[in-house]
Amino acid sequence: MIEFRGVSKSFGDKVILDGVDLTAGSGEILFVIGTSGAGKSVLIQHVVGLLRPDAGRVLVDGEDVTDYDEHRFYEVRKKCALVFQHATLFDSMTCAENVALPLRKHFRLKGDEALRRAEEFLALVQMERFGATYPSALGDGLRKRVAVARALTLSPRYILFDEPTTSLDPVSARRVDALIVDLARRQGATCVVVSHDLRSIFSIADRVAMLYKGRVRALGTPQAIRDTTDPIVRQFIEGRNEGPLETT
Repeated sequence: MIEFRGVSKSFGDKVILDGVDLTAGSGEILFVIGTSGAGKSVLIQHVVGLLRPDAGRVLVDGEDVTDYDEHRFYEVRKKCALVFQHATLFDSMTCAENVALPLRKHFRLKGDEALRRAEEFLALVQMERFGATYPSALGDGLRKRVAVARALTLSPRYILFDEPTTSLDPVSARRVDALIVDLARRQGATCVVVSHDLRSIFSIADRVAMLYKGRVRALGTPQAIRDTTDPIVRQFIEGRNEGPLETT
């Protein structure tokens, strides 16, 4: 599992995380929600060492990775894939070449063999017919699926999604949801999903954690979050303009 123990992070005088305790269990789809600037993306970036906590500990598979140097995080990143909000594909490469890149780097596969394996990973996300296509010719939803295929090349146990349905049309968003469920259910990956998409949250999450003012304000099943009497949580999930919730 992935575990955050009392994780705190500030940028200058601004406190983003203030003692976050949270665990993502094996094979779970955990959604992390909250207002813009609540620290959702900041939190998951600690798992792969893109950020380091000011206080607290981060554990992966029971191993404390908080103080790892860049070299030791190399192994952590093999089992913890981060899929960014933007697909971050190389436009000068075809989709298959983008997916083949980590196969060449980490497994030393050559030319045609790397591309053949890349096509297999594209097939896992129903993108095999776009192998020869350049990312610039695809919509956001398809590019994100290619990014997921690239992440899968290292057979990660954990996949961290940063706003995977942002900017997508409703149909593309639901296809990304279905892909996340497939990764968790069929391949056993633990998926931690940062999202504002209420439809995704209440249709595919196993548990939901809401960050507010640097702490976990609510944690539970989607139904428990729906049934909460906490006025701040209720305002967020109902999308109401008026109420006690403070935005940053």
